[in-house]
Amino acid sequence: MSLAAPWVLKKVIDGLTVSVTSEKLGRYAMWIVGIAIVGGIFRYLMRSILIGVSREVEFDLRNDFFAHLQRQPQSFYHQQQTGELMARATSDMNAVRMVLGPGIMQGLNTLVVAIGAVWLMLYISPLLTLVALLPLPLLSFSVAYFGQRIHKGFEEVQAHFAKISAMSQENLAGVRVVRAYAQEERQIEKFSELNREYVRKNAKLIRVFSIFYPAMAFVAGLGPVIVIWLGGWLVISKHISLGSFVAFSSYLAMLTWPMIALGWVVNLFQRGAASWSRLMSIMGSVPAIKDLPGAVDPPETHGAIELKNLTFTYPGASRPALSDISLTIPTGQTVALVGHTGAGKSTLLSLLLRLSDPPPGTVLLDGRDVRTYTLPGLRRRFGVVPQETFLFSASVADNIAFGVEHATPEDIAWAARVAHLEGDVQGFPRGFETVVGERGITLSGGQKQRTAIARAVLRRPAILLLDDCLSSVDTYTEEAILRELMGVMRSRTSILVSHRVSTVRHADTIVVLDEGRIAEQGTHDALLALGGIYAELYRRQQLEEELEAS
Repeated sequence: MSLAAPWVLKKVIDGLTVSVTSEKLGRYAMWIVGIAIVGGIFRYLMRSILIGVSREVEFDLRNDFFAHLQRQPQSFYHQQQTGELMARATSDMNAVRMVLGPGIMQGLNTLVVAIGAVWLMLYISPLLTLVALLPLPLLSFSVAYFGQRIHKGFEEVQAHFAKISAMSQENLAGVRVVRAYAQEERQIEKFSELNREYVRKNAKLIRVFSIFYPAMAFVAGLGPVIVIWLGGWLVISKHISLGSFVAFSSYLAMLTWPMIALGWVVNLFQRGAASWSRLMSIMGSVPAIKDLPGAVDPPETHGAIELKNLTFTYPGASRPALSDISLTIPTGQTVALVGHTGAGKSTLLSLLLRLSDPPPGTVLLDGRDVRTYTLPGLRRRFGVVPQETFLFSASVADNIAFGVEHATPEDIAWAARVAHLEGDVQGFPRGFETVVGERGITLSGGQKQRTAIARAVLRRPAILLLDDCLSSVDTYTEEAILRELMGVMRSRTSILVSHRVSTVRHADTIVVLDEGRIAEQGTHDALLALGGIYAELYRRQQLEEELEAS
C-alpha cells in the first residue's frame, strides 16, 4: 500500500499538466486518503501479529530454558554461576525476542519495499535506476564489515553483564557473610570496577554504531544526489514525465529508510545471534542424568534397599568416594550412617536419589535397579532432609507443603508438631502464614532444619532420608524431635546420617563409613563392644559433653 501512493502521485501530476478539474482533484485525494487508511490498518495488523508472535515464542523459549535447567544434575551447577544463568534467561532472551519481533518485521518490510520500489523504478527508467543503485555494493560492504564487529562487541558486553549479575547474586545471597567480615566497601569497590568495565565495553560498541549509522546514511544519500542531477536532465529532454520523476524520487526516498533500517536490523540480528549462541550453549547440554529407554514409575514402594558392590567415583576425582559397598536394608528398618567428614555418607544418599548416577546394578529399590525407574517416579518415593537446608521466599506453610498437593492446615500442623516446630510457629507474627524471606533468612538454623524435617515428613514417603538434619538444634530439642520421628520412622525405611552418637544410637543398624568403605556395622551396643571407630567417636563426644557441663 505504501508503494501505491507515489504511483498515484505520478498520475496526479501528469494529469494536472493536461487539465485540472475538481472531479480529478477529489478522486485523486480520495485515492491517497484510502491508501493511507488501508496502509495504516495493515501496519497495525503487521505489528500486532509479529510482535505478538515474538512474545509467544519468548514465552515458550523461557519456559523451555527453565525446564531444561530443572533437568540438569548437580554437577551442572558446579560449573555454572547463578548470575550467568540469570543473565542468559533475561538479557539474552530479550535480545532473541527482538530478532523474532521487530527484527523480522522490519527485515520483511525492508525486503518487500525494496523489491517493489526497485521494480517500479525500473519500469519508469532503467537507466536512472541503475545509476541510483550504484552505491549498493558499498552499502553491502559496510553492513558486512560493521556487522562482524557488532557481533563480537555484543558478545563481550553480554559476557561481562553475566559477571555483574553473578557478583550481584552472590553478594545479595551472602550479605550476612559480607557484613560479618566488614567487606561492604571492598565489595562495592569490586562491583564499581566491574561496572566501569561494562561501561567501557558498551562505549566501545557504541563507537562502532556511531560510525555505522552515519556511514549507512551517507551511502543512502548518494542515490538522491545522482537522481536529482540525471533525472532533471531526463525530464528536460522529455525522456520521462515530471510525474514519473516525482514518483521515482519518492520511491528512492522510500528506499532510504530500508537502507538505514537494514543497519538496525543487522544490529538486531547480530545481537540476537550472539545471545542465541549463549542460550544454545546451555540448551544444547544433554543432562548427564536422565530417564533411560523403557524407564517406568516404581509400583507401590515397600522401601527395601540393597547396595551390591557399589563403587562410585566423581568425575575428575582421583579416588573413589565409595568403594565396594554392600548393604541390605529391609523394609521398615532404620539404618544410621556415621563417619568422619568426607567418608561418603551424603554421596550414598545422592546415589539412592540418582542425584548422581550409580553404576548399573549396584543400587536396588525393591529388588530393581534404580536406573530403570523414571526420575520423578523414583524421587517421589523419598522424603529428604538435605545437609544444607534450603527454604523458599514463601510462608512457613508453603515451605512445609512444598511438593505435596492439596495439603490441609491440619496436615501441615501435624508435620510441624513432629519436627517440634509448632511452638516456634505460634510465636511468629502470622503463624504458619509468616513469610520466611529469601532462603529462610528470618529463621534460625535450627528452625530452618526443623522446617525441612516437617517438609519431608508431610510427604509420608516410603523411604525417609535424613542427612545430618539435627546438627543445628540443641540436645534437648534433638531428643524431642527424635521421639516424634520414631513414630514416623517405625512404619517406613529410614536412613539417618549424623555425626552425633545420641542421634543414631537407637537405629536398628549403624554403619560406620571410613574413606568410602564400610569399616564397622552393627547395633549401638555391639559397636561399643567392638572398640573401634564408633566406640572412639562415642568416647570423644561423651568427653565433650562432660567438658561443656563443667
